[in-house]
Amino acid sequence: QVQLVESGGGLVQPGGSLRLSCAASGFAFSIYAMSWYRQAPGKERELVAAISSGGGPTNYADSVKGRFTISRDNVKKTVLLQMNSLKPEDTAVYYCNAQRALFKYWGQGTQVTVSS
Repeated sequence: QVQLVESGGGLVQPGGSLRLSCAASGFAFSIYAMSWYRQAPGKERELVAAISSGGGPTNYADSVKGRFTISRDNVKKTVLLQMNSLKPEDTAVYYCNAQRALFKYWGQGTQVTVSS
């Protein structure tokens, strides 16, 4: 069955870094666009970063440009989100997403908390 398993979340101080990882299985990973979304308490889920199926074009929310980097490995079937210069407003549950046409899959999420 389709699985997206996120890892790497945790508690970090402002200005720190975390790297999130998403391991995919059960579908043709290399032909899916992959994204990271996040949802803070009381807020709607928002797109953080996206990468095309071939690992080429990427897209970032304005709030994370220059601080976050998305990448993928189609052999290992993983997608990473390197997060630097973290801010308290980055605190949220981060979700991995795979999408191709009408097919859309979600992971269970990983908590990121930025606090001193």
